[in-house]
Amino acid sequence: PDCQFRTVFQRDRDRIIYSNSFKRLKNKTQVFFAPEGDHYITRLTHTLDVSQIARSIARSLSLNEDLAEAIALGHDLGHTPFGHVGERVLAKLAVENGFLHNVQSLRVVDRLEKGGKGLNLTREVRDGILQHKSSGTPMTLEGQAVSLADRIAYINHDIEDAIRAGVLKEKDLPTKPISILGNATKTRINTAISDIFETSEGKPYVRTSKAVEEAIHQLRSFMFEHVYEVANKSIQERSERMLTQMFAYFMKHIEKLPQSYARLLEEDGKEQVVCDYISGMTDKYAISVFESLFIPTTFSIGGNISE
Repeated sequence: PDCQFRTVFQRDRDRIIYSNSFKRLKNKTQVFFAPEGDHYITRLTHTLDVSQIARSIARSLSLNEDLAEAIALGHDLGHTPFGHVGERVLAKLAVENGFLHNVQSLRVVDRLEKGGKGLNLTREVRDGILQHKSSGTPMTLEGQAVSLADRIAYINHDIEDAIRAGVLKEKDLPTKPISILGNATKTRINTAISDIFETSEGKPYVRTSKAVEEAIHQLRSFMFEHVYEVANKSIQERSERMLTQMFAYFMKHIEKLPQSYARLLEEDGKEQVVCDYISGMTDKYAISVFESLFIPTTFSIGGNISE
């Protein structure tokens, strides 16, 4: 039944933020794994960034802010531990179904949350979650806004993190896109939002101008080449080995899965359910499970050896 006080999209937002999958985002890597400082972006703070930018875009164009916010808050619920490394590993190992975090995010809200009942979200929010990648085609203008907000958020705040970590210096950023978007994070975000408004006002779409689109694409390519593929390289390699070994173990010992996942086996198949379990892990939990499976623990027989 409808709520007396909240719109359907407000209720979708509330269901997402009270879900277990949303709570776990705070302990999932965005770019830098287990950084020493307190101010690095996690998957949760990235999600909040996307939500804020999407709401700003929606407000400027008189769109439905509640719908934009709900899509933004749910768009990464299916993301793996260890950032894009985790997604790449599962995509390689899941030979039957493959793995894409946007598809998994929809599965989380439809199938995995609330003990298998799902969150019962509206079609518009579910579509926005599924289609939020740059290659997607959202059915709503709010979904298009979230897709743009996602790219604007992660590129700019990942630049901040890379500079904070010493991987980049401000002067290393490519000159051409910076001359178009601006020299500071807040300037680049404001430039992008203003450009979206000027390009999309009164139109049946939400998009950037060609110049800003190209500048964002150039910055994204730069980040992949100089940050995403090189930052924490040794940790990325170890993360890949960990996830690969755990995947193989659970495929062979399916009875070791928690009961909440085992109940899905008959309908969804072994590979999908193993992906469900591993992708739902936080970084710390993944390490803990790996240690429990593969790291020997000390034990004592008959008391102290000196006796």
